[in-house]
Amino acid sequence: MSELRPEADLDRVDAVVVGAGVLGLAVGRALAQRGLETLVLERAGQIGSGISSRSSEVIHAGLYYPSGSLKAELCVRGRELLYDFCASHAVPHRRCGKLLVATEPAQLPALQALAEQARRNGVDDVQALSAAQARALEPALRCEAALLSPSTGIVDSHALMLALQGELEAAGGCVALGSPVRALRRQGGLWRVEMEAEAGGDAGESFAVLTPRVVNAAGLWAPALARATEGLAACHQPAPRFCKGSYFSLSGPAPFSHLIYPMPQAAGLGVHLTLDLGGQARFGPDVEWLDGVSDPAALDYRVDPARGERFAAEVRRYWPDLPEGRLQAAYAGVRPKISGPGELAADFRIEGPAEHGLAGLVQLLGLESPGLTSCLAVAERVSALLD
Repeated sequence: MSELRPEADLDRVDAVVVGAGVLGLAVGRALAQRGLETLVLERAGQIGSGISSRSSEVIHAGLYYPSGSLKAELCVRGRELLYDFCASHAVPHRRCGKLLVATEPAQLPALQALAEQARRNGVDDVQALSAAQARALEPALRCEAALLSPSTGIVDSHALMLALQGELEAAGGCVALGSPVRALRRQGGLWRVEMEAEAGGDAGESFAVLTPRVVNAAGLWAPALARATEGLAACHQPAPRFCKGSYFSLSGPAPFSHLIYPMPQAAGLGVHLTLDLGGQARFGPDVEWLDGVSDPAALDYRVDPARGERFAAEVRRYWPDLPEGRLQAAYAGVRPKISGPGELAADFRIEGPAEHGLAGLVQLLGLESPGLTSCLAVAERVSALLD
């Protein structure tokens, strides 16, 4: 590593956000709109090419999450902020609603418990439906009972990120692509944000900026950046647990107008049916723990077509008439988990100086679903932590 250059030789900005996914862009926008000169650093050559571009693009209502958790609070707050933002910025979206279904009698108590959990979280528009009422909405559906969530919707995630980037830049902020951050170090009471040398640069050469405020919104790379943050205690450096989810698309039209979700699983929400804004149906994600993988750059996003047989069996629990051969391997994403199989799902970890004791630093760790829905509420919270 090269020697530290004097402070006077380095560029300074008011705030640096590491990661230009939907969360990093939302945070950068919020800081720039406060009048802070904000730089968003992204390792890839385009915005949102990781977690943000490999999701279900669902606007969640906030049904599932434990009361009092950050996931519950920020999902419910973020949902309304997101709908308002999409409407005012012409971001394509639709409040299509969701049916959460019990496909066997043994699941009925859990379905009722989820209805009660939703109401505790402030989601007061959930409606309990009998099997006949659910089929009246979706004739192709098979279930014992269902919950209708009218507040669930879908969004064009890339259009959302472009709108956030546009407002960030209009407020004087900047996104720097191809700028992977390798370390955060203290220098003269500020944060020295060190970036990897460009291809072809001198060995050991570093590029850095100084800032009083830095936000680790690096997604899958966030735990690694935490480990490379000077002065950060080990308890604030969780080990990443990568959990892959594959998706299959449906060839031809789907007989559904709502999203269809089975009862949630331990590590995810089950193989559910979602729709894009063109009405195309896709199914997923499933759950595949990637044990032994510690480097996000080594993740394999290919979808194994052989998984389609299991997908079809799961889908036929609520859509028994799924035709043979209609599922096609589509894409995969990886959840940035900080808890592993058999453990309780970790809450969002949004850690500021009050938690870790380092002035001017906020970490976003384990921000899996409902991170997209929560992005504007997360940005509010991060901005407040950096006051």
